[in-house]
Amino acid sequence: MNRLNYKHLYYFWRIATTGNLTAAAEQLHVSQSALSMQLKQLEHQLNVQLFTREARSLSLTREGAKILEYAEEIFSAGEALEQFIASGFDADRIHLNIGVLTNLSRNFIEKFVGPLLAQDKITFTLHTQSMEQLLENLANHELDLALTNLLPPQLPGKTKWQSQLVSRQQLAIIGPEDCEAQKQPFPTGFAKYHWILPKQGTEIRNIFDTLCSSEQFKPQILAEADDMAMLRLLTRDSGALSVLPPVVVQDEIANHHLKVIQPLPHAYEHFYAITLQHKRQNPGVRTLFTLSP
Repeated sequence: MNRLNYKHLYYFWRIATTGNLTAAAEQLHVSQSALSMQLKQLEHQLNVQLFTREARSLSLTREGAKILEYAEEIFSAGEALEQFIASGFDADRIHLNIGVLTNLSRNFIEKFVGPLLAQDKITFTLHTQSMEQLLENLANHELDLALTNLLPPQLPGKTKWQSQLVSRQQLAIIGPEDCEAQKQPFPTGFAKYHWILPKQGTEIRNIFDTLCSSEQFKPQILAEADDMAMLRLLTRDSGALSVLPPVVVQDEIANHHLKVIQPLPHAYEHFYAITLQHKRQNPGVRTLFTLSP
């Protein structure tokens, strides 16, 4: 076999991480036909099929998945070299690109990444994005890790994710300081109150809906939102009740604008740090996991 063409391998790597030829071509600023030709040349050189075509997406073959593992190591090492050069050849200086799900609690994010601020040799950039953008940018090695309260899908022949549970926060009924509902266990005494809740389909809402169904309780819903900051503001200013991890409203609780009325037993919101399964890990990620509470 002739010497491996690393440009073709790089193109294969980008196609594999996006799972879509059109998207990869756009990111690489080449035409789709040119990219397809480069892929065919690599398959011809290796004498193996790297992808199977399924509708508008591509799935790795068994051989393709194995070659992707090597490509991950090769190009992750290249990224580490680029970071070393960018640091002024200071091997101890590290920069982290951390993706954050758009509607994630800002108080949780600050608490999680806060310990990095005391590290002289570590800097970081936070990127607030949708789940789709987070996974795309992880796959493209533009992010070192992503913080989210959702688990990514694991599909055969697609990019493999490593999901680490980094925290879980007990959910509680949150309400104004003068609320007296805490004197009785939920749902007794709660029928007269209005609620502002996370949008349907979110983890918190699913948990609360299940609880309400089991207790045959129908809340009077004033509003819904899929953004934690907006839920916090609406709950603070409306006098209604909500279901949130107390960390989301810790400032309002400290200032006696809101209080925890009742913790919900066995009810938690989960927070995950997602990385690429085969990527050479930025040492700052390990430091972050060690330092964070």
